Amino acid sequence: MHRRHFLLGLSSTAALAGTVGMAIPSGAFAAPLWPTPVKGRARVVVVGGGFGGATAAKALRVLSGNTIDVTLVEPNPAFVSSPLSNLVVGGNLRVSDLTVPYDRLVSRHGVAWRRTRATAIDAARKQVKLADGASLAYDKLIVAPGVSLRRDAIAGLNDAAMREALPVGWTDARESATLHAGLKAMPDGGVFAITIPEAPFRCPPAPYERACQAAAWLRQHNPRAKVLIFDANDAVLAEAEQFHDVWRTQYDGMIEYHPQFNCTEVVADGKTPLARFELGEEIRADVLNVIPPMRAGDLAVQSGLATANGRWCDVDFLSFASAAQPDIHVLGDAIQIAPQMPKSGHMANQHGKVCAAAIVATLSGRPVNPAPLYSNTCYTFVSSAEAMHVASVHRYDAAQHTVMPVQGTGGASPRATRDEFALGLAWAQGIWADMLA
Repeated sequence: MHRRHFLLGLSSTAALAGTVGMAIPSGAFAAPLWPTPVKGRARVVVVGGGFGGATAAKALRVLSGNTIDVTLVEPNPAFVSSPLSNLVVGGNLRVSDLTVPYDRLVSRHGVAWRRTRATAIDAARKQVKLADGASLAYDKLIVAPGVSLRRDAIAGLNDAAMREALPVGWTDARESATLHAGLKAMPDGGVFAITIPEAPFRCPPAPYERACQAAAWLRQHNPRAKVLIFDANDAVLAEAEQFHDVWRTQYDGMIEYHPQFNCTEVVADGKTPLARFELGEEIRADVLNVIPPMRAGDLAVQSGLATANGRWCDVDFLSFASAAQPDIHVLGDAIQIAPQMPKSGHMANQHGKVCAAAIVATLSGRPVNPAPLYSNTCYTFVSSAEAMHVASVHRYDAAQHTVMPVQGTGGASPRATRDEFALGLAWAQGIWADMLA
């Protein structure tokens, strides 16, 4: 799909921009609004400009009637969406199609943007130390660090040469273009193999979607090629019935799925790279995409916020305040998730709104919403023309002090369709606008 066709397919997305996440009364800020001014020019620093951090930065300004001083610490020059990046792997989009500038957060919403990296948190002094040598004082701090890849959990994967040879494409969407280049360079009848770590990890449907995108491109350009999926989990983690249906009807003889294969080592010995598994099995592939286990982003771990097994951050789901530091709030994929709550871009967007609303309420002397709702939608693109989705709604349960799925809501597409493909593209444009416009 060319960029022109991508954009033409989104002519009706303007309405979505104001409705993404509107299931959350405490967090939604598209319209209508009742801004609550906060006296004293409170200072909130937001570290990380992804789905959670960018949403929170905008929502803090809007919900406070622009009375909270908000500083976003984000070193990247623009937001690049991980959702839809598998369409880059499949040759349907370019990284530039996933890129949205931060400029309107600054010009329209008055967010101060520090284009540098946060290196440390001094919780006692309420300061964030920056890579440029400066420090930022805060009254409230929001940390949205995403995930870090535990490359050292797989022998060989953390070697410098292996980092170059085996791009993961999970925390840097630009590596998706490198994976697509690998597909284009594959020999006739070659092998693309992807390994999937044990859950939890960012975006449960994404590895299976990536296999589909690789197969879709190879079916057209290298039809004798194979796509092998080695999954450390017992079964497909999301939309299992739908994925198996797609593999059977669209990629029969090309995609092979192997559950309970945990990758423990990678080797590059001058030939095609090799993956070795827990029970000693080995596979060589012309393009090997090894996805390692994950944990909360480095800043969260180094700051002592990762209180769940040293990997994930426990939070209060009413405000996303850290279990370790109540004036530090943690959002997005870095948190210890509630039951059936996915690590997804849409859910991080919801976190940002609920957190911002809770901070505004606290700073203005009002009670925090005791029963926030969270919605989630994940679109999965299984070819160059068809997609499917899974959706859910979650509500805070005061008795259990966590968020639980709301019975009778959500669900998944019965099958992949062309209409869902268009809706998925529209979802992306809508949520990017919701965060950054």
